[in-house]
Parts: sequence; C-alpha cells; structure tokens
Amino acid sequence: MTERLRWGILGTGGIARTFTADLLLTGFTVSAVGSRTQDAAAAFAAAHGIPRAHGSYEAFAADPEVDAIYVSTPHPFHAENALLALEHGKHVLVEKPFTLNAAQSRRVVDLAAARGLVVLEAMWTRWLPHMHRIRELIASGALGEVRALLADHDQKLPEDPRHRIQNPDLGGGALLDLGIYPVSFAWDLFGAPASVHAIAAPTATGVDRQTAIVLGYPAGEQALLHTQLDARGPVTAAIIGTEGRIEIDSYWYNATSFTRFDAAGDIVERFEHTVPGRGMQFQAAEVERLVAAGVTAGEILPPEETVAIMGTLDEIRRQIGLRYPGE
Repeated sequence: MTERLRWGILGTGGIARTFTADLLLTGFTVSAVGSRTQDAAAAFAAAHGIPRAHGSYEAFAADPEVDAIYVSTPHPFHAENALLALEHGKHVLVEKPFTLNAAQSRRVVDLAAARGLVVLEAMWTRWLPHMHRIRELIASGALGEVRALLADHDQKLPEDPRHRIQNPDLGGGALLDLGIYPVSFAWDLFGAPASVHAIAAPTATGVDRQTAIVLGYPAGEQALLHTQLDARGPVTAAIIGTEGRIEIDSYWYNATSFTRFDAAGDIVERFEHTVPGRGMQFQAAEVERLVAAGVTAGEILPPEETVAIMGTLDEIRRQIGLRYPGE
C-alpha cells in the first residue's frame, strides 16, 4: 500500500461528486471510480481527473489499485456494496444511512471485524472542527450538567414522487436522509437513549414527510428532534446545560459556527472556523488514521455505535409505521 490510501468512489451521484472534490482539494489520492455503466464511470473519472473507471461494481471492488472504497449508492444498496468491498479486502467508508436497518449494519460490521478491515459510517459532521470544540467544552464542564438537545433538520426537497427522497423502494423519507443527523448528534452527546417516542406524517408515496422524535436518557436528559422533507426549517441546534448553552448556527451539521452563553445568558465564546471545501475530507482522514494506527475502531464513531444508532432508527420507524420493501 502507498503512504496514503488510494481511494475508490463507488457511485457517481451528487454526494460522490462533493466528497471526491473535497478529497482532491485536500491532497488525498483518488485512483478509481465504479458505476453500473462504463459511460457513467468514464464521465465521472474525466470530470475529476481519476485515472481508472470501472463499469461494474465487481471489477471496481477487485481493482488492486484501490485500498479504500467510499460507498455512495442509494440507501438500499449500501449493505451489499459494503460487503462486496470488504470481501475484496478494502477498507470502507459508507455514506449515511449506513444501511437500511440494524440487521444489515450488523452483517457489515461483523464482516469488517472478521477481516480486520476499517468500516466507518460517513457521518461527516462528527469530525468537523465545531463539533470537536463542542466536545471539549462539554468534557471541561463549561456547560455544567448537559440537560437537553434541541435540533432540527427540515429541508424543502423535490416533491416529484419519482425522486429518490419520495421513493420507498430507495429508502426514501425524511428520517433516513435528514433525521439521521440529529439522531446521531443525540447519540454523540448522550449515548444510548432509554426511551424513544416518535410521531410522523406520511407523503402520498408512503414515506415519512415529517417526523418528531423525543429521546430520553437514564439521567433525565432529553433530545427533542425534528425532521421534514417539504418545508425548510432553521436547521439549527442548541445544547442546554445548567451553567450555559451552545447555539449552533445554520446549517448546524455543516462546517459552521456557534455561540456559547453562560448561565446568565451572556456571550462568553464565539467559535468560527473555515474549512477547505465542504469539509467531507475529515471522515476520510479518520479512515486513514485508523488504518495507519492498525486499529479498526475510533472513539468518535465506532462501528458498534453505528449499529446501535441504526437500532434507534429502526425503533422510530416501527413507531411511525415506516417499512421498506423486502423488510
């Protein structure tokens, strides 16, 4: 293996373009792209200056010039694509949602462990600078006892029933595309919830149009979360403690800024930090760090936590009656 991992991009959609652009901007090596068709792979490769293009997933996964694969295909295919990559000895970064459900996640994580390979959920927010600073502040006791998280991810997305976000066959709905961000944030702050309560309203196609979630925790903490796909919200978040609070600017899950207030409501810190590109390179850096260290799990988002988060999403879907074909 070369000094830096040689990345392969599986899938050629919008998120793959953004991720690839961030990698190339920040000095990572992208050696190949894979698609279902040679034309799509070749077009993506030409657009990004990638030397190798494969018109089948199997040929792509078998490429000896690829060390790590970024899976960015539609949700229902994440598990099978990640398993294919692992079976070919590749480390894997899987776009969120990691899989459709916890059972699929378990299979992927178990295979990675058996093969001694890194598998990481591409919850890129976890590695952004403002989130690192927030963890430092909470660990230092600057907020006192953290009692609550308030967060929304409400966007106005395409309403065409044929669009991926509206299509149950493609794992559509607000929860898995958007709601996963605040749910994962709650896990980051508080760990496993002791209780889950959710209500939703469906689209005409049968996926969740909007979902409200309350997570409760053993020490009494609460996370109040909201997501919807047809109306834009503030997309902000607030962490409330006994000695202060943090208000994260929109869009809180992007590389952004925040303000910290003391218990009296006075501003005591303004955090601002710019990153190259959109900031999706930090999750790739985590994969490379883990591989270089010879370990398969880090502290920020270990694979077992990813499986557990999928379990929480499963419970939310159970409560709102959202099932996908084949489940």
